[in-house]
Amino acid sequence: MQVSFQTQNCCFLADFNLSMPAQEICKHLPLDSKISTWGDEIYFETGIAAPAEGATMEVDVGDIAYWPEGKCICVFFGPTPVSQSGKPVPASPVVIIGKAMAKPDEFRRIQTGHPVRVMTVEEKPVLVSYSMSCEPERKLTQSEIDKLVQQLLAERSKRPPAAQ
Repeated sequence: MQVSFQTQNCCFLADFNLSMPAQEICKHLPLDSKISTWGDEIYFETGIAAPAEGATMEVDVGDIAYWPEGKCICVFFGPTPVSQSGKPVPASPVVIIGKAMAKPDEFRRIQTGHPVRVMTVEEKPVLVSYSMSCEPERKLTQSEIDKLVQQLLAERSKRPPAAQ
């Protein structure tokens, strides 16, 4: 399943695997939280109690994991305070639930306290990220705009009336 992570200055896509924790988290999307950082790792509380089977201390750059101890989603993009090399190391065992489709520098723009929203992606959006790279901008076609509007309206219709 593909999901979108959105903060005030970064948006990236991720592919979630079919593990039980990933499926449990996806049942609760959209999810809003506040970012915390720990070295080159962002994490945030979900309030979701998901299974911890397959928990590991072995993670790679770009891995997205569920941290059962804190009921958090973690995104690893470089060394953490307990790393002995350039490879990330979690604080305690995590369950890998997906892989981020963004470069480490994009994650470094996300800061503690930033709000984050995680939601499912019905179909691949046209724009993968809001990076401030030097790539030339292009105008969206009308059909791309229509697809984005349909996706936003579908997401809005899933929210309870008080949240709209």
